[in-house]
Amino acid sequence: MKRQLHLLVIDPQNDFCDLPAEWLPAGAAPALAVPGAHADMLRVAQLIREGGSGLTQISVTLDAHHRYDIAHPAFWRTGDGAPVTPFTQISAQQVRDRLFLPAASGALPRALAYLDALQQAGRYQLMVWPVHCEIGSWGQNVHAAVRAAYNGWEVDQLQVVAKLSKGSNPWTEHYSAVMAEVPDAQDAATQLNLDFLATLLPAQQIYVAGEAGSHCVKASTEHIADYLQAQQGKPALARLVLLTDCMSPVTGFAAQQRDFLAAMQERGARLATSADVLPELLANARHNAAA
Repeated sequence: MKRQLHLLVIDPQNDFCDLPAEWLPAGAAPALAVPGAHADMLRVAQLIREGGSGLTQISVTLDAHHRYDIAHPAFWRTGDGAPVTPFTQISAQQVRDRLFLPAASGALPRALAYLDALQQAGRYQLMVWPVHCEIGSWGQNVHAAVRAAYNGWEVDQLQVVAKLSKGSNPWTEHYSAVMAEVPDAQDAATQLNLDFLATLLPAQQIYVAGEAGSHCVKASTEHIADYLQAQQGKPALARLVLLTDCMSPVTGFAAQQRDFLAAMQERGARLATSADVLPELLANARHNAAA
């Protein structure tokens, strides 16, 4: 019987990749380059090119933000009206103490409610990031090698790569491909994505790659693991395979990725490299050809 092997690539976008100069259009630069991400994406592309005939599904998630966003500088000012620089963390108490305030005065009640809910969830503190993956920008585009590889897969397999957009609601952070950090009751796109999760249930293996391992890969995998365990029990987590050479952490967050990988391994997920899993894909391709 054909094995269902699903590759999930989290946010393989230009703004997250430390692209060399020869890969950059004139005047372009990644907004939030993750050291090692370009090499990660080349390995993802190679895995798809060499083993894609053994994959039954590929899904790609895509950060999609507006310039005005609660996690971007334009949203905030310091208490004395100065701009807020990227990589500033903001808590609800700091806003109550008027160390930071929304640039739009009418945004204060909703921003405070968000920060309170974020603190209660206990997963992240609000980070003001550089403007990244702005909708329609070069930075939002998929890394060229990954896109070429999965385009070839679509043609060869006569299937569509699922593309999942996330992050366009400016009132909540959306690290996870599955659900925003604080879902907006008025916006279904921020709530638990049951349609996408249902596509993962039949898979015997779910290979996870992408950027950044400390943030969006981490958040997505945690939500997926919780869902699989709730639906099919803890043994289902053995179907998650984290491709450790196809993800890297944001600078300064290496410990978060390391702890995430260790925690997922403890829960039953497998850690592997792209070279480790290529034989599995090739074996599945041979089986499919013989069937």
